[in-house]
Parts: sequence; structure tokens; C-alpha cells
Amino acid sequence: MPRSGRRPGTSDSREKILAAARSHFASDGYDGATIRDIAASARVDPSLVLHFFGSKEHLFVATMQFPEDPREFVPALVAQGVDGLGERLASFFLETWDAPRGRPFIALLRSVTSSEKAAAMMRQFVAREILSRVAGALDLDQPKLRAALAASHLIGLALLRYVIKLEPIASADPRGLARTVGPVIQHYFSEPTPLSRGSNSRGRNRAAR
Repeated sequence: MPRSGRRPGTSDSREKILAAARSHFASDGYDGATIRDIAASARVDPSLVLHFFGSKEHLFVATMQFPEDPREFVPALVAQGVDGLGERLASFFLETWDAPRGRPFIALLRSVTSSEKAAAMMRQFVAREILSRVAGALDLDQPKLRAALAASHLIGLALLRYVIKLEPIASADPRGLARTVGPVIQHYFSEPTPLSRGSNSRGRNRAAR
């Protein structure tokens, strides 16, 4: 977490660091972006980046403006097991996005359709900070594929509710909406997922021809 105490930089420095980080994470990826390069782009000392954010991972999460830390909410969601995970995921995300603290993330979500940088950031965040954590906690076959399919449904739901504002989804009660879409998301975790087998079969059929 960010360090406490008197900060040697200003809030303006913090915003410059965040802007530089968004640019580097979008162009270089999480692994390629470095604290030193981000600090250079923001024209601050690397120690100031660590003072504000503590680590590159914390900085990455901060750039997405997601109101909750995935390291905390993902284990809590999967701790109860696979049963009911679909509804718990849907309920958590809808309640988070509907709350005032979710507005900055929704603002970024709106830019995904028109900005490749924003889309790249969203892909990296979902894949690294959410999917990999869900996949690592699931004792299932093809965990990453299952988590990716669930995320595709959740992000699609967010786009329809908050960006496109398709009715009656846009004004639906979040609890009722979570109960409605929960079983669909649950399917990705509870049922066989033959996507990889289907892909291999098509490949063998092409080879046979």
C-alpha cells in the first residue's frame, strides 16, 4: 500500500505519474513497463513513484481506478467454493460499479470502444489482476479459459448497462440482475468446456483433408 507520512511530492506529481503509467502499461505491457521509465516520463524521481504507490503492482491497479483491490476481493469470492460463484461475481461487480466509488472505472470503460490504449489497459487488468487470481484459486480443468469466459460476460454486461445503457438492463435492480445472469456465469465454472477439444478437432479435420 502507499506509504504514510508527509509526501515529498504534490498531488500534481501523483497525477503525472498515473498518466505516465497508463501510457507505459498500454504500450509496453505490465512486464515491459518499469518504474524507472514511468518516473522519467513523469519527470520525477523513481523513489517518488514508490512513495505514492509502494510497488509497480499497486501502481497498475491505481491506473485502472478500480475501487477494490483484486488481491482482497478475489480470494473472498472464491473462498466459498465453486457453487454460487457466478452469482457472487455478478453481484460483487454490479454493486461495485453502481456505487459512486465505481464511477472512475466506468469512465475508463466508456473509452475502451474508442481508445486502443484504454482497451489494452482493460485487457491487461482483467487478465492479470482478476483472471489469473480466479484461475489460480479454482481446482478445475481449463481454469483460465473458464475465468476468461466469465469475464467476457461481466464486461459485456457492464458495457450494456453503463455505456450503451440498453433497457431494461440499464435500470434493472442490481440484485435481481445478479440472480438472473448468475446461472449463466456459473455455467462457465460448473459445466464441461469443450472449446479446446473442438478447436483440436477442427485442426485434425483440416489436416485430414
